[in-house]
Formats: sequence, structure tokens, C-alpha cells
Amino acid sequence: MLNRKSQIVKNETNYSLLGHNTFGIDARCSRFLEYGNEEEARQVAAILRHNPTPYLIIGGGSNLLLTRDYEGTVVRSDIRGIAFSEDENAWMVRCGSGETWDDVVAETVKKGLPNLANLSLIPGDVGASVVQNIGAYGAEVCQFVAEIEAIEVASGEKRMILPRDCHYGYRESRFKHEWKQQFLITHVTYRLDKAFQPSLAYGDIRQELERRGIAAPTASELRQVIIDIRRAKLPDPREQGNAGSFFMNPVVERHVFDAVVAQYPQMPHYTIDEDHEKIPAGWMIEQCGWKGKSLGRAGVHHKQALVLVNLGGATGAEIVELCNAVRADVKRKFGIEIKPEVNVI
Repeated sequence: MLNRKSQIVKNETNYSLLGHNTFGIDARCSRFLEYGNEEEARQVAAILRHNPTPYLIIGGGSNLLLTRDYEGTVVRSDIRGIAFSEDENAWMVRCGSGETWDDVVAETVKKGLPNLANLSLIPGDVGASVVQNIGAYGAEVCQFVAEIEAIEVASGEKRMILPRDCHYGYRESRFKHEWKQQFLITHVTYRLDKAFQPSLAYGDIRQELERRGIAAPTASELRQVIIDIRRAKLPDPREQGNAGSFFMNPVVERHVFDAVVAQYPQMPHYTIDEDHEKIPAGWMIEQCGWKGKSLGRAGVHHKQALVLVNLGGATGAEIVELCNAVRADVKRKFGIEIKPEVNVI
């Protein structure tokens, strides 16, 4: 058994994960490892290879629902740092995987770059951003990923991963499937083209800009609008446990959409391509009467039906029970399956 305890940022046993999940669930893990640089990531990979117990790699815990104590090792990155470089066409932003995502957005906006502004205030870490392919208001992080640096657990070797190899899709990547738990991400480099024009037509952005009398927003103005919209709709996890949007918006085939919209002509939707439409899961949940309702100590947020909240003392199992009830009602009413975006453990 490899013993590197003194050389790793954190190596604890019987460790509480209360501070590592935004739902506020006080589950514990058998062991907790945190790495603060590339060499420590290699040491953690060696420990995982030599230890037969299961392990779980997490980020900031903003996409995690714990339903029990985890009988294994939990691993996270504490690698920090944001470094800028540029050429005539783009800025390159290399970030430690343990950096808070919104801090990265804030730093790019300070330089007058609007590229990431639509992704403002999304909770979580840099490493998780490329695993989940986070997105909001017409933007996805995969648009900006240039390169991912990671230590492969099985070999301990450094790998340079290009976005084209990640098979990115809506809240999807290979890191969530065949690459799951195989890499300890250390750094992510984002490419921000200098000629970039942000999307302003999605959701409430244009309406809010018009209300403020802003025709051509600066990066800072756009970020502030996004932050204000999100804060008006979404609960602060420091005040009420939640993981942001709990469900993914379903993308359905044209014939399914045609059948549903014929019955509900007022249904909002977004065209993906000629064969697929995206339907807001929050709208369907609201039509089923769940918005603002609760099941025991778990509830559906009163402003945004996509968000499930811990009303105080809820267990992960109670939140799963609410999730299943909501999904069943949406399926019954619309014939459409909605799936959790959150990783349930």
C-alpha cells in the first residue's frame, strides 16, 4: 500500500462530505483525497490503483446528490491558478481544475472578453465544467475548450485531451460514460476568440437588456444581466440546499414534438435541427402542478420548477423520491421522459 499522506493536500478517513455538496447532505466517505498539483495527482492515481475499494471523483459538488455514506474513496482537485496568453486571434486561458468556474468567468470579463459571460454564476469547478459540458443561455463550455490536461488513473501518465475526442453533446461527454472515473483532470485551457459575438437572443437576455436601455452590451454589462436573471430565478445553495437545474431539458424527435404541441400549442420549444426539438422540462413540471410544491422535506422551487430544493434536513433518498414523483407525472401527462442532470450516488 502506497503511503503518501504527508505529500498530498488532504488525506482523511471517515470524512464528512457536507462541505462538498450543494444539497447540504451530511454523508461521509471512507477516505477523502485532494490533490493540489500535477505530481500530487499522480500520487493519488497510484493510491487508487493500489487500493481495491471503489472511488468517486468529484468537483465542487454542485451536480451531486448523496443518498448514503460512500464506502470508498472520494477524490477532488484543489489545483488553482488562471493564466492568460494571447495571439492576434484569440486569448488562451489555462486554469487549474480546482478553480471555481465563476471566478474564471469573472477574470475573463475583467479583460473585456464576453465569450463566457452567458455561463456566469454556474456553480462548480473548472474540472467539472468539461465533464458535464455546462451550459446556459445559448452557450456551452465545449465551444471554448482548447485542451484538457489529465492524469490517467490506470497508468499514472499525463494525457492531453482535445475537445474533438470528448464526444460533447447536451450535458454529455465521454467523461460521463466510457471515460468515467478514469482521469484526474489537472488543467483546462479555454480558447476565447477575439472576434466572438455572444448570443443575446436566448431566454430573457434581450428583454432585460432592452429594459435597461442597453443595445450593445459590454462584457461586464452582459455578465451582470445574466447574474441578475439567474439570481431572480434560482435559489442560493448557501441559503437553501440545491444543485441548480435538477433535470435536463428533453430533446425529442419531430413526430413526438408534433403530437405534444398539437395538444399543448402554447408549449415553448427550441429547434435543434429539422428532426429534433428541445422542450423545457421546467415548463412541463409546472404544468403538472409541481412548482412550489413539496414532498416531505424536499420541494420544487417556487420560482423555477427545474430546481429541487432541500427544505431543511432532507435526506438524499427524500429528494430522489420527489424526483421520481415529478418524472412520473411528466411522463403521464406528456408521454415524455425527463432525466436527472444531477449525479445520484
